[in-house]
Amino acid sequence: MSAQDNLTAPTAAPVAPKPPSRLYRIWDSDVFYSFRRSPVTIVAAIVTVTMLLAALFAPWIAPYNPFNPASLNLMDGFTPPMTESMMGNFFVLGSDHQGRDVLSTILYGSRVSIFVGLSATLFAMTLGVSLGLAAGYLGGTTDSVIMRIADIQLSFPAILIALLIFGVARGIIPPSRQESMAIYVLIVAIGLSNWAQFARTVRGATMVERQKDYVSAARIMGVHPLAILIRHVLPNVTGPVLVIGTIGLALAIIEEATLSFLGVGVPPTQPSLGTLIRIGQQFLFSGEWWILLFPAITLVMLALAVNLLGDWLRDALNPRLR
Repeated sequence: MSAQDNLTAPTAAPVAPKPPSRLYRIWDSDVFYSFRRSPVTIVAAIVTVTMLLAALFAPWIAPYNPFNPASLNLMDGFTPPMTESMMGNFFVLGSDHQGRDVLSTILYGSRVSIFVGLSATLFAMTLGVSLGLAAGYLGGTTDSVIMRIADIQLSFPAILIALLIFGVARGIIPPSRQESMAIYVLIVAIGLSNWAQFARTVRGATMVERQKDYVSAARIMGVHPLAILIRHVLPNVTGPVLVIGTIGLALAIIEEATLSFLGVGVPPTQPSLGTLIRIGQQFLFSGEWWILLFPAITLVMLALAVNLLGDWLRDALNPRLR
């Protein structure tokens, strides 16, 4: 073949590189890059996931069922940690005054605390985001009424608001149904005491977004205001909501523990970490320290880990810190 034939021969088209997968793009994003660069956040995530899985699978990994009266023996009561009881049962973290395994009670109690905290946070987030969108987009009288109610509520501690709501609900619900409805009343009480922070944050972000061109174009096209809020405005205000929700989850768990410690939380048949701490506090000065110590450590670790994840998420979503 001559040199002229080589010049005129068609050349193979270059092969386009294969685009990265969606999972790789997510892992290589700025948020996960900051996650990989923070050892404290990684440890907090591991602790949080471990405690969530332990609580979720408590019926399968707990050594005993601590809330089955048929399996309890008072002769196992007050057994120190890593000790065999008088009946020959071994308790890693000891047993309480009723002979219940402390490790098992912590696993089952964490389920209640996490369930109440997650449900109350989701309820507060849904209510606060909805009211914040309405106040920021509609403005006028709607904005004034919602924000004044939020200002009044924020002037009181959240625990007092929750106590008030819980007390009113207990007065309305018939006594025969109070124990079965206690967890749901607690979720509503904690949720109603924490919605104002979501509403104020979303209201401010919505007021900024409604002045932008894409919202004005949607109005001119005749799009319904509710559709504008859900399709256009809401996706642009989810960043601050996720940050507040993560930090609010830790506060909700602590608030539930506080209410249960005061005796107005979950019923004794479904104790949470706060209930276990209240029970352990009664035996602290008689020498049975483990009944209080291990539930308290679990609560502190859970709240601290979730709080650290919230702090990381706040910094990762802040464009000024990138």
